[in-house]
Amino acid sequence: PLQQFREGFRYAWESRVIRSIITLVGLICLVGVPYSVMMPVFAAEVLGGGAHTLGFLMTATGGGALLGALWLASRRTVEGLTRNIAVAGALFSGGLMAFALSRVMWFSIPMLVVTGFGFIAMVASGNTLLQTIVEDGKRGRVISLFLMAYFGTTPIGSLAAGALSARIGAPITTAACGLLCLAGVGWFASQRKAIDEETAP
Repeated sequence: PLQQFREGFRYAWESRVIRSIITLVGLICLVGVPYSVMMPVFAAEVLGGGAHTLGFLMTATGGGALLGALWLASRRTVEGLTRNIAVAGALFSGGLMAFALSRVMWFSIPMLVVTGFGFIAMVASGNTLLQTIVEDGKRGRVISLFLMAYFGTTPIGSLAAGALSARIGAPITTAACGLLCLAGVGWFASQRKAIDEETAP
């Protein structure tokens, strides 16, 4: 098992496209996704609402995610997925920062729809591209690394974001997280040309 793990890790690390996608997903889930644990604070303290407000905010995020999944499912080819990852990541980051700065429901809800859409479109596009280009014998190990980046970083980020928001407030924490996500998306976008050249065959 250790030898197989090393082989899978080496295979993923030596591929620019695999390495870039997993790194971006890990960053987004580490610093971006933890906004969801601060949603009750936004509902009660920022927007001045209660349980109904929280329900509307969570529904907006889920609705955006559903739209993102349906949009991606309507695609007929994997061509252009690297562009989708960059654009969707930018939508997620921008929507998150705008939501963090909002103080009214009528603006917060659309921004959460954008945030949910961008997150699912980005992660699903990355997963689809990996499933397509990875060798059959390495697919399970690469997807395991992808899922580690997806699920494994979120609890750590949630703990850190919660501790930071207790000191500087949820809006500033969330806006800073969105800015870090945007920086990560910018880094991925700078790799796109090399990634497309690698995936073209």
